[in-house]
Amino acid sequence: MFLHSSNTELIIKYLERRLYFHGDLMVKIGLIYKQLTPRDIKVLNSIERGMKKYEYVPLELIEKYSKLPETHIVLILSKLHRLKLVKRKTIAGYKSFRLTYLGLDMLALNMLVRMNVVEAIGDKLAVGKESEIFCALAPGGKRIAVKFMRIGRTSFHMTRRVREWADNPRLDWYKQAKIAAEREYKATKEIYREGGSVPSPIAYNRHAVVTEFIEGIELYRKPEIRDPYAVLVKILDTIRIAYTKVGIVHGDLSEYNVLVDLMKNRPYIIDWPQYVYKDHPQSEELLRRDIEYIIRFFRKQYMVEIDTVKALKYVRGEDEQIE
Repeated sequence: MFLHSSNTELIIKYLERRLYFHGDLMVKIGLIYKQLTPRDIKVLNSIERGMKKYEYVPLELIEKYSKLPETHIVLILSKLHRLKLVKRKTIAGYKSFRLTYLGLDMLALNMLVRMNVVEAIGDKLAVGKESEIFCALAPGGKRIAVKFMRIGRTSFHMTRRVREWADNPRLDWYKQAKIAAEREYKATKEIYREGGSVPSPIAYNRHAVVTEFIEGIELYRKPEIRDPYAVLVKILDTIRIAYTKVGIVHGDLSEYNVLVDLMKNRPYIIDWPQYVYKDHPQSEELLRRDIEYIIRFFRKQYMVEIDTVKALKYVRGEDEQIE
């Protein structure tokens, strides 16, 4: 789907056929983006600004922030509501509006296009616990991945109870999603810099993180790995780098957030926003759980035996070798 770029007509037609699912509604995200004018974006930005103080932003405040005539704003809001980019509610007799996740997607995409990071966006690659990942194109046609955080869509007790930022009642869904994106980008950037096996981070904006595209398959699908022992060791190497060099623990590691490039026999650990620092009171519990989960999976599915105690010492940097 074309995003205000000069891409070839063939790629445009190919990508515009790809679908984005939002709740029960099937929409083409690229076609929605193409319908937006600079004034539409200005109104979306004004609502986002107002949501720092209000759950639903009063119409008069949107008018103040956008500096557009009220008659224009009313027409624009009607369009945005029809496109499912905003929700509206009448509060104490005043019309008020807030962004939907799709509206926030538009603002993030708009900025990523302006940053010359994203040129086109296509297939949904995966739906995670608290995110949706799409295939996209960077300028020049290189494939990349765009991950939109969807914090608040579901609740997961273990990771949320160590997320002070997520449990803060002053942080609503869109603020949590933005924090999650920033945390993921910064964590993966540090881990990648230190040689860990994570997708190379490219940029982030609001609740969206852009990374390199990995030709991989999720570990939970039990792919036929050429050398499963080497893959497990590489996973533990990355956990070790995160712990000893970056000072963090993934906190939610399992077969569901590991991608494996079968051609390279290489794993990539994804989904880092719930990480905790190693001085967190629950870091050792989470580190042990991460290692136990991944070792148990490889033992059961690939008959690979690595001692959990030895693996823990290796990850902590207490031993230089696992065996």
